[in-house]
Amino acid sequence: MKIKTGIVIALLIALAGSLFIGLGVFNISATEKHWPITSGLIELVRERSIHMRSRDIKAPSLDNAEMLRKGANNYAAMCAQCHLAPDMEPTELNVGLYPQPPVFYEADHSIHDPAATFWTIKNGLKLTGMPAWGASHTDQQIWELVAFISDLEGMSPQRYKDLVGEGEHSHAGENTHERDTIEHNDGH
Repeated sequence: MKIKTGIVIALLIALAGSLFIGLGVFNISATEKHWPITSGLIELVRERSIHMRSRDIKAPSLDNAEMLRKGANNYAAMCAQCHLAPDMEPTELNVGLYPQPPVFYEADHSIHDPAATFWTIKNGLKLTGMPAWGASHTDQQIWELVAFISDLEGMSPQRYKDLVGEGEHSHAGENTHERDTIEHNDGH
């Protein structure tokens, strides 16, 4: 009898799930915020996934002025449209994304250690708009971004402008020591 009851319950759950999906009950629109339980579950899954996949990554020393400068240039070209920069108004992209991307210069992001930040930048995050920059950038270039992001909280607009300089950034195929740079307005 217990087996039959279990089968009936499993079939009812499958039917309810099929109806939930088939009738489009869940609104996938980026303008409709998640239910609190959904947000909590997604955050838990994201944080645990990042932690488990980044726990064996060893961060290099990030206290290097050249790494910081190169990271700032790449951040300005690749990240600022979503994550903003000191003294930057919200962009159409930043406002339109859901979930909202973190604004690193405004808030404490110490929840992530450098290894977790590296893993996230390299691999991206599904259904968030966060690209996998590892497909187009070397590990060294990603560590440069990590170094910059680690220094970004509370950064003054002038310090940001000083680090970004002329706004050039690099790609994976370039020599990382004597790289030719690509102008900031190249569309990346």
